[in-house]
Amino acid sequence: MTSTDLPRLSVRSCADLIAAVPYLLGFHPADSVVVVAMHGTRITFAARADLPDRDGSADPSGSARPNTESADPGGSDERAAAARHLAAVVARQTTDRATVLGYGPASRVTCAVDAVRQALTEAGILVLDALRVTDGRYWSYLCQAPECCPPDGTPYDSGTSQVAAAAVLAGQVALPDRAALVAQVAPAGGTEQVRLRRAAERARRRFAGLVTPRTGGDVPRGRAVRAAGNTAIRAALRRYRRGERLDDDEVAWLSLLLTDPTVRDLAWERTDGRDADKALWADVLRRAQPDLIAAPGCLLAFATWRAGHGALAVVAVQRVLAQQPDYPLALLLDDLLRRGVPPPRLAGWPAVQLPGAVRPRRRRGRGAR
Repeated sequence: MTSTDLPRLSVRSCADLIAAVPYLLGFHPADSVVVVAMHGTRITFAARADLPDRDGSADPSGSARPNTESADPGGSDERAAAARHLAAVVARQTTDRATVLGYGPASRVTCAVDAVRQALTEAGILVLDALRVTDGRYWSYLCQAPECCPPDGTPYDSGTSQVAAAAVLAGQVALPDRAALVAQVAPAGGTEQVRLRRAAERARRRFAGLVTPRTGGDVPRGRAVRAAGNTAIRAALRRYRRGERLDDDEVAWLSLLLTDPTVRDLAWERTDGRDADKALWADVLRRAQPDLIAAPGCLLAFATWRAGHGALAVVAVQRVLAQQPDYPLALLLDDLLRRGVPPPRLAGWPAVQLPGAVRPRRRRGRGAR
């Protein structure tokens, strides 16, 4: 499941809402159920989940009439559980009403939308409308008036929508699909990966100068590693906030230093939701060696979550967990994202003191090791 805070867009109709959803999520949804939540007249939150894998029963004509029956009870139980989870995520936000949109064929959408509608109602959230969106048309599950909701659906064209134009003007991006979102955190390939491996080898030799031999292996000298991390983080943040970029050796050195939890927590404390910080950690995640992606991936997830870009935060955490399934900070962020915890509820994040460094502004909170 992915969730996000919404940019300010003026939505006055179902067609406007459909045009807005890709910009609210960051990509065009397919085979998805989306909940757009409101508080009063303001859209405050959007969440998306995949449609169930199994088909539910649907009207053979393909109409969007509600149908709560299921072809298999097991699939119904799974849908109900997924719907309750999605409704619980929405209920944690500042919201009192919502619209449900299902993207895909009626055979898969109808039962999923019905389950989400029921779960939202049980959670005390008023469902304003429920729509199926398929092949350039939409159907309402709640309106049966043929003059506004014809049986063969209502055509829409998001490409000519004023909402889409306003979103683009405001700097919002809608990628073609979720795969394009995943590609933003995919590792570098080809000749670039060869260069990055060589840079990583140089960084490891350099890092060896910061360790001291002891019985049982090489143990990092904490002060030296953390002082080097402090310097590298400050330089990287300044570079990206000026619109510049780290070279391969700088990425390799920073990603290696971030393996020290205190260095990672210092980067965490200095990271917020600004575009430059997201660009930094996305770049480091993409260019870091596989065994070094955990910290930059979590930092990217944290930055994008704070900015309200839940979808990108989710794919960043998923990439980390695929490589290091027991990394504690990734597990913490994954839990926050799955439960839909809003960023404003975060009390603080790690405050650390580096030897010889200026103490950063203190905030409450402790880092996950």
